Amino acid sequence: MAGTSSGIVACLTAAAVGTVGFLAYQAQATVPPGLAGRPGTNASPSAAATKAPRDRSSPGALPNASGTGERVVYSVDDDRVWLVDERGRVQRSFGVHPGTVDPPPGKYWVTSRTHAATGTDGIPIEHVVRFTTIDGVTIGFSAAVGTGSGWAAESVKTGGIRETRADGDAMWRFATIGVPVMVIR
Repeated sequence: MAGTSSGIVACLTAAAVGTVGFLAYQAQATVPPGLAGRPGTNASPSAAATKAPRDRSSPGALPNASGTGERVVYSVDDDRVWLVDERGRVQRSFGVHPGTVDPPPGKYWVTSRTHAATGTDGIPIEHVVRFTTIDGVTIGFSAAVGTGSGWAAESVKTGGIRETRADGDAMWRFATIGVPVMVIR
């Protein structure tokens, strides 16, 4: 009986390992282009480092040269975000408060999302939408939970781009895994 039990356990273990391997292969094979690289290396090298042209009569308007199609546009100079649909129409635009580490201009993709977490600054946050890592600091959008501003102290090295809770809700609904994030000056 002992030999039979160990044989069954061995077969079940082999089946489980094979299933996990197969699922890992499937997951890897369906990763959208640009998400398969190491964190921090998914920025497009063709992105311009110059400031995107602005409509001077409407400072909150979507900057020219900010990409095409569905995307999140984030201006590090203006501390502003635009959620743009597949037809190029702005669905929402809002100001943000950046962390202490800015991502370089380029095209990124949403790589992970977490409903609730604690930021690197110790502040509880929700609707975390991450898109890159710079020098070991994860960069993404989030909203502080609870009262207070939720803005990190300048002395803390953070990549959290903080939004209001209402803007964080909108970002959460819009920016799913694989959605492009255009970082501009």
